[in-house]
Parts: sequence; C-alpha cells; structure tokens
Amino acid sequence: MASADDRSRVGRGGAEGRVADVERSTALRAALAVGIAVSAYGLSFGALATASGLDVWQTCVLSLFMFSGGSQFALVGIVGTGGSAASAIATAGLLGIRNGFYGVQLSPLLAVRSWRRVLAAHLTIDESTAVATAQPTVRLARVGFWLTGAGVFVLWNAFVLAGAIAGNALGDPKRYGLDAAASAAFLALLWPRLRTPLARYVAAGAVVVAVVLTPAVPSGVPVLVAAVLAVVVGWWSGRGHAHPATEDGEAR
Repeated sequence: MASADDRSRVGRGGAEGRVADVERSTALRAALAVGIAVSAYGLSFGALATASGLDVWQTCVLSLFMFSGGSQFALVGIVGTGGSAASAIATAGLLGIRNGFYGVQLSPLLAVRSWRRVLAAHLTIDESTAVATAQPTVRLARVGFWLTGAGVFVLWNAFVLAGAIAGNALGDPKRYGLDAAASAAFLALLWPRLRTPLARYVAAGAVVVAVVLTPAVPSGVPVLVAAVLAVVVGWWSGRGHAHPATEDGEAR
C-alpha cells in the first residue's frame, strides 16, 4: 500500500502536470491568435506590391526572404511613390535593425545551433519575440517562439500570394484608392507599438522630420532620415526591452 508521502508526491505531480498543460495551451492559443491576426495584413501587402510595379513572383520572393512586415511595407511604399531603389532598400534595412536586437535578446533563451540558428534568425520578428518573452518558463518560451514564427511565416506568405494575385487582377490602384493604402497599412502595424511616452515622442518627431523634408528631397529620403532618427533615439535611450524567462521558470 502506498504511503501518505507517496500519495502526496503523486498529487503534487498531477497538479504540476495540469498547470503545465494549461500554460502550454495558453502559449498555443497566443501563437495561433497572433499568427491569424497579423497574417491578414499579408493580403494588403500582396495587393500593394503588385500595384507598386512588382509582379506576383517578385512579390512572393520578396516576402519569403525579407519577412518583416514593416520593412516590406516601407519598401513597396517608397517604390510605389517613385522613390529610388537605394532609398527603399536602405529604409527597409534600417527598420529591420530591430530584429537584430531581438536576436541578441532571444539567443540565450532559444540556445539553438547549426542550421536551426539560421532558421531562428529568419523567424525572429516582433510577434515571435513578444509571444516568447511573455511566457513564464524557458520551455514554453521556445514553444511560443517556434509556433508563432512558423505560423506567421506560413500564413503571411499564403495571404501575400492571394493578395498579389488579386492586386494583379485589379489593375490601376488609383481607381480604388489603393495608392494610399501602403501608408495606412504601415500606420496600422505601427500604432499598437506606441505604448510608451518615448515611443510616441519618437514617432511624432519622425513625422515632423518627414513632413519638413518631403518638399525638398527625393521621394523615399524623408522616410529614410526619419528611420535613422528613430534608430538613434532608440539606441541612445537604453535597454528597455523585456527579459526572457529563466530555466527555473521565473521571468527576470
């Protein structure tokens, strides 16, 4: 017959297992919800990219290899308004710098090697970082990262293809007012991230800089300068990002 201590240990183990299942389900739901919500913007990007002069295959290849929503919208927005390829690429690259900072934060958390490190780098985006760092344990953080990153990647690119095919069939985007949609979509991606006073001040300053420069410089340059301003202020302001969970299950 089992002793009281044995029954107590079994009871504790069952309770811990149920808690782990609940936490795992929460991480799964967060990954799925984020993947579906964000990927809807892929439809808009696909249509806007073809409206800006890219064909369907160019749009899909760009999305597969760049895979950073803000950078993608910035690039097609500049190209669509007649900006140079150099300014479009430079602006998209600057906006993608944040993913490198995410990588520094996530590297010790994910602890991946070899080809998995390359794959993790490609899936390091706003959404996968947010879901991963919100989890209470390292194991759940890794689950959240991989599920969110893979989910967004698959759904985003599927919606991009659908949007590119639809946009290609629509013809002239000005007939439907889509020539201004890139800016609106970019703002929709940006708005939820303006949660702190510093973020709002930087955004307001970038807008002022862009508006002042627009009449005086070629298309695309105001966005590039505003992006440089944001990067410099973000670098100067310190290290205010969230800390990953530790192995003992506590967030630091």
